[in-house]
Amino acid sequence: MKVAVASDHRGYDLKSRILDRLTNLGHEAVDMGPESGESVDYPDFAIKVSKAVAAGEVDRGILICGTGMGMCIAANKFSGVRATACHDEVTAEMSRRHNDANVLCLSAELLGEQLVDRMTDIWMTTEFEGGRHARRLGKISDFEQK
Repeated sequence: MKVAVASDHRGYDLKSRILDRLTNLGHEAVDMGPESGESVDYPDFAIKVSKAVAAGEVDRGILICGTGMGMCIAANKFSGVRATACHDEVTAEMSRRHNDANVLCLSAELLGEQLVDRMTDIWMTTEFEGGRHARRLGKISDFEQK
């Protein structure tokens, strides 16, 4: 799977860890910045990843900022992007199983390394259930198209 990963300055170190983890899991990890830990504006990087996901250039995206919330807000402005800020294994699993989330937003400051590893693994391997959940996502997609 091709996965775009980006962060702001607060998530820069965690971004490197996630890129390595995705590669070790056999995925194609695409680093969409930033190139250093110097101060940047998170929307710039949320936009890069979200455009790539919305255009189908990548299968999924992972965004990291201080809380994960700013990235999530910015990413969800794009039609076809279903970004979710997860904080544990259950939210990571359910975001995929019930919501077919295609962008995972993580906190660089509120989550431990082992938890982020487990969440990333779960999020990357959990399949969408479909069924009644697909009907609900269809309603969201219909609204986006209006």
